[in-house]
Order: sequence, then C-alpha cells, then structure tokens
Amino acid sequence: MSRPYQICTNCVMDTSDSSIVFDAQGVCDHCLTFRNDVAPHWHPDETGQRMFQEQIQQIRKAGKGAQFDSIIGLSGGLDSSYLLHLAVTEFGMRPLVFHVDGGWNSEIAVNNIHVLVDKLGLDLYTEVINWEEMRDFQLAFFKAGVPHLDIPQDHAFVATLYHFAHKHRIKYILNGGNFATECVRNPLEWLYYGTDMAQLRDIHGRFGTRPLTTYPFSSIFFHKIYLRYVRGIQVIKPLNYLPYTKEKAVETLSAVYGWKAYPQKHFESRFTRFYEGYWLPTRFGYDTRRVQFSSLILTGQMKREDALARLESPAYDPETIAADFEYIATKLGITPEELRHYHEMPKKTFRDYRNQRYIFELGAKVLKLLGVEKAVKR
Repeated sequence: MSRPYQICTNCVMDTSDSSIVFDAQGVCDHCLTFRNDVAPHWHPDETGQRMFQEQIQQIRKAGKGAQFDSIIGLSGGLDSSYLLHLAVTEFGMRPLVFHVDGGWNSEIAVNNIHVLVDKLGLDLYTEVINWEEMRDFQLAFFKAGVPHLDIPQDHAFVATLYHFAHKHRIKYILNGGNFATECVRNPLEWLYYGTDMAQLRDIHGRFGTRPLTTYPFSSIFFHKIYLRYVRGIQVIKPLNYLPYTKEKAVETLSAVYGWKAYPQKHFESRFTRFYEGYWLPTRFGYDTRRVQFSSLILTGQMKREDALARLESPAYDPETIAADFEYIATKLGITPEELRHYHEMPKKTFRDYRNQRYIFELGAKVLKLLGVEKAVKR
C-alpha cells in the first residue's frame, strides 16, 4: 500500500523518496540530518580557510620537486571548474588537470573545459574510455530495469582518476564535492552506490554481451582503504572549507573565462541530461531537482517558493525530447523502439540484484564514529 503524499515544509523533498521521514512539524530527515550532523561541523569561513591553508602546506610539501602537487578531475561542470579556478589563481597550486571522456560530452562541456585550461595555461590529460565497452555496460543497466543508469559512466570517471593518481604517485586528489550545493544526497533507491562491485558484475554478467577488458574498475576497498591507508592518497574537498555559492561560481567563471552555465547540475553530459531530466522523472517519478534545490534551500541560496515554482515545469524540454530520445538510442546502437521498451518494462531496484549494501552502510558508520566523514542521509 502506497503512503499518502507528503512534502517537507522546509525543503522540497517528498515521498518520491520512499524512505523519507517527517517530524511533527513536517520537516524531513534530510533537513534534520543537515541541521544536526553537517552544519555544526561545516566551516566555509575563516576557520575553514585556516584549515585548508594547513592542508595546502602538506600538499606543497608532498609535491615538492614534482611537476604536479595534486590532481583535479575536470568534467566541465560548475563545481570542478570553480575548484580549478580557485586552486590555481588563489592558492597557487599546481594540479594535473584530468578529464575522462566517456563518450557523452556536450559541446558546452568541451568548450568549458578548454577555455579554463587555455586561460590558466595548463595542460589537459584526457583518458578516453573504450566506447564499445561503455555502450555495452550502459545497455546492460537499461536491460536490468534499474534507476541508476549513470553508474557505468560515473564509475569509469572515478576509477580512472584513482588509478591514474596511484600509478603516477600523486598523493592528493582535489574533489569538487561540497555541502553548499550537495548537502542533500540522492536517495539510495534513486542512485545506488556506484562502486558496489557485486552489483556491477551481476548486472553486466546477466545482460552484457561482451567482456569489459579495458573498462576501469575500482572497488571501495581499493580506493577507500588501500589507496588511503596503504598508499597515503588523500581526497580533499576544498569547497567545503571556502565560501562557495552556485551564483558566485557561475558569475566568476562566466566573467573570467567565458564559461557557459548549464540548465541543470550534471548536464555537462548528454547522457546525464537525458537520464536525470527525462528518464528518471517519467519512468520512476524521481526528480533530482528536488535534491539539488533542497540543498540550495538549506544553504540559503534558494527560496522554497522559487523551487516549488520551478518544479511545476519538467526538467526536459518537451519540444526537443523526441530528438534527444532518438539521439540516445542511436548512440547506444539501438532503435528508439527498443529504448521505449526499456522505458516501459517492469521497474527494478538495486535490491533485485546482488549487492554489498551492508558493507557500505557499515563503513559509513565506522567513518562517522571516527569523525572522518559527516553523516548525510541516503
């Protein structure tokens, strides 16, 4: 029996997140988690800047005499672009700029990447994922009927970056993840853990048609334990220590580099634009804008009434969706009719396939107890 519809009185998360919980005032657990577990430990002010300056000294020391002192994965999106700008222009860092081409870059993303590296005078290292393997992996997820179709692309980005840092002995990975625009996370049923190797192998084993001989994999044990505690490679999220707002980042990048904004977060990828803007809302009823807008509401960057007004219109453009649908199908090497079949087939979740959810949840509890990571509701 489905539960009655309810929306948070503070943000715009609602019962499309089936595990959402509300208090007596109608405030959801995403808001309460932010208020109780994140906000007290988040210091995007002078305190945070002092903490980051200490980290910069460690990074410079570790990178002394090397060509690069760190590595930044640049997607062309807002967070990574602004992080690169700050790292070079304000903190004098020498990052290796690393881009993973999974076959879905939009023209805007390509332009945004190049205007940044060109004006900053940096070299760009690009790793291209084998398209036939990526295509087969993505199709396997369509055939599996699950919501988390973006995992093959996301996993490739993360795994390639970690393996490159490991191979070239770069000790610090600068990551654009941040609380300012991401303090509310996608519910687990919307976007499952991207490094659950049991699930990845099960889905591709059932629905894939070719071996993934060159596709990069990285298990949670490899990058969370081996790289961190054996090889000493650390992931730093500078934007959590600095004053950061979406509006300021867009204004700065646009004025300095001619960088162009996207209609929505993550839309630097043609596939993600289709997946988050159209597929998730129309097939599963999951609108990732609720997560993104709620993050901005909690951090004082957006009014709730403005978010509600924007949610009344679809994330995709109804006038171009037919062309987008055909583009995605053609790129994947299937017909629009086959893609429509996947859109209408019975819905599945991560629970329908082998998974290691318990390991991720146990690890999150341990890291929270150790104070390594803040609790964020999934």
